[in-house]
Amino acid sequence: MIGRLTGLLIEKQPPGLCLDVNGVGYDIDVPMSTFYDLPEAGAKVTLYTHLAIRDDAHVLYGFLRQDERATFRALIKVTGIGARTALAVLSGMSSADLSAAIAQQDTALLTRIPGIGKKTAERLLLELRGKLDAIAPATPAATGQNDVLNALLALGYSDREARATVKSLPADLGVSEGIRAALKILSS
Repeated sequence: MIGRLTGLLIEKQPPGLCLDVNGVGYDIDVPMSTFYDLPEAGAKVTLYTHLAIRDDAHVLYGFLRQDERATFRALIKVTGIGARTALAVLSGMSSADLSAAIAQQDTALLTRIPGIGKKTAERLLLELRGKLDAIAPATPAATGQNDVLNALLALGYSDREARATVKSLPADLGVSEGIRAALKILSS
């Protein structure tokens, strides 16, 4: 199995990229969370990978962090969840946010992700209970940041704009202080 690749980022086109590793170009599908954090084309990047071998294709999935790859692997073990759905989940929330949603049994948060209905969300909650704690423990800061993100989305900010703003906030801010700080950043 191909566990990690380091090379030059040749091109990026959502939801994938091409990575040149010593003259060999690897097409890799990535979640949007990884895609947004990638450097510009021509830069060196290391991705943790998962190779899926199917009857009709060999597909390589890449992640900037090991916890994302571990969460992806846990997701594809859930009945009815394929690689595309797992990428959609990781595109919609971080590993820590998913762990928090599982710990809190928050079906509503999971159903906000495109492609995840109520039954799929309930299956995720049931089958992943306790399995993500070692991968990405749900920290109070992650839960608070998730609440700030949800507030910004509810106010009509784009997902990309809201995520970038929440990332720039200190992790130890409370929810109300985080929302105020985020709105101040977005209005400037």
